[in-house]
Amino acid sequence: MNGTQGVQPIFILSEGTQRTKGREAQKNNITAAKLVAEVVRSTLGPKGMDKMLVDSLGDVTITNDGATILNEMQIEHPAAKMMVEVAKTQDESVGDGTTTAVILAGELLSEAEKLLEQQIHPTVVTKGFRLAKIKALEIIEKLSHNVSISDDKLLREIANTAMTGKSAERASEKLTDLSVKAIKKIAEVDGNKVTVDVDNIKIEKKQGGSMGETVLIDGILLDKEAVHSAMPKKVEKAKIALIDSALEVKELEGDAKISIDSPEKLQAFLDKEEKSLREMVDKVINSGATAVFCQKGIDDMAQHYLAKAGILAARRVKKSDMDKLSRATGAKLVTNVKDLDKSDLGFAGIVNERKIAGDDMIFVEKCKEPKAVTILIRGGSEHVIDEVERAMEDAIKGIAASLELGKIVPGGGAIEIQVAKQLRKYTDSFKGREQLAIKSFAKAMEIVPKSLAENGGLDPIDKIAQLRSEHDKNMTTTGLDVFSGTVKNMLTLGVVEPMKIKLQAIKSAGEVAEMILRIDDIVSSGSGGADSGPPMPPMGGMPPMGGF
Repeated sequence: MNGTQGVQPIFILSEGTQRTKGREAQKNNITAAKLVAEVVRSTLGPKGMDKMLVDSLGDVTITNDGATILNEMQIEHPAAKMMVEVAKTQDESVGDGTTTAVILAGELLSEAEKLLEQQIHPTVVTKGFRLAKIKALEIIEKLSHNVSISDDKLLREIANTAMTGKSAERASEKLTDLSVKAIKKIAEVDGNKVTVDVDNIKIEKKQGGSMGETVLIDGILLDKEAVHSAMPKKVEKAKIALIDSALEVKELEGDAKISIDSPEKLQAFLDKEEKSLREMVDKVINSGATAVFCQKGIDDMAQHYLAKAGILAARRVKKSDMDKLSRATGAKLVTNVKDLDKSDLGFAGIVNERKIAGDDMIFVEKCKEPKAVTILIRGGSEHVIDEVERAMEDAIKGIAASLELGKIVPGGGAIEIQVAKQLRKYTDSFKGREQLAIKSFAKAMEIVPKSLAENGGLDPIDKIAQLRSEHDKNMTTTGLDVFSGTVKNMLTLGVVEPMKIKLQAIKSAGEVAEMILRIDDIVSSGSGGADSGPPMPPMGGMPPMGGF
């Protein structure tokens, strides 16, 4: 043996742990994120294509909604999951622009990869991206235009832009009108401030009929039926009581028992129970209520007495529906039926039980100034109504987002081209390497008009050149009209989007790109044992998907 004895290797990680370091780790993450962006990119814009997603049970979803696609795909790669989070954040905070946020994040990483290959350190790239992001948000604020709740034409254009490209587009004029009307009914105006809680718009869907038969109800539609067959099916000028406790005799708690040892005692017990229920129902009758909605159960005996009194009642109504009924009818939620009073009742012009597509439903409509309304979506098949629902949600949330900040921006890639142009000018004030990162951010912004052109079957290089030329002449609202294949003024064309969508997309995309770029070591634990399968998918790994 010679003097240089082999050093015993020290293992600090458990067996089966995988570790990827440095440049390779960054490359893996960037590739995975780019793949996610590539999946949704073809869905962008009015001529975007749909995806068919098939889950493990064989259930099919057909959509071009970015958040829905990424949710259904069950992505496994950790960096790719971060991209899914971008879509979720965008969807929850604004409700639209998910595809824009994801493809922008993918393009930022694609541009960053070129900088890393030039030996520029990731922290320099992330610093440049952060500076560019802050500047881009400023630019968008300056380029925005005002919108108010009284501007019906502009609100319709916002809704229409959100729906264009979805299968609901065929009935977009009707659906656009409904979404604007619904928002105007529930919006609360305080001076110049408009507050819109989209949860006050209930969306119910029923198969049958066509998209054009979708209706707005001035009140709430419940997927319930009257609890007793003898109850009236229609109550006009209804006085509505909302009770969130049970119209039943209380059950004994724990192991408590009642001992009855004679028929007389049994009869006395039953009489007492009936009297107690009778008192509850009398309280409802005396209040003057003609329609009762109960959050919990209604005893058979109570149902009988309510029916005899000609009162329509429904039970086990969801808490969220009770809140909406309260906002629509003005009724107060009563916790104890003994406290029910005339002043607690709400009003609806008509409460009507009707059959829709074979199911009994209760319509509480013609309310005075309802602050909660319902949109009943109809369509030829389940897949159609699901996609109409997603389009309606995008339109409603789009209008709400634009009213929240009171600002809109031109669509069709106009804002992105202008931001890219101004960011390039902004790079002149930097001398260091971050100048290259800001230029890359500017180039990445152009992925939106580029994707719009590609999805519309147009030459992206040609169209980007035309757009740049128009913007150099200070035509800041010029964007791409994919239907005619020409560049036009987007405000004149009515292609507008809420400023909030663009701000959130840039914030989310910039932040996730910075986070992924800063990772230079991936340690994936193999603690699941021999049968747990690979701890982490390989580069860009995503599980195979049905439908792709």
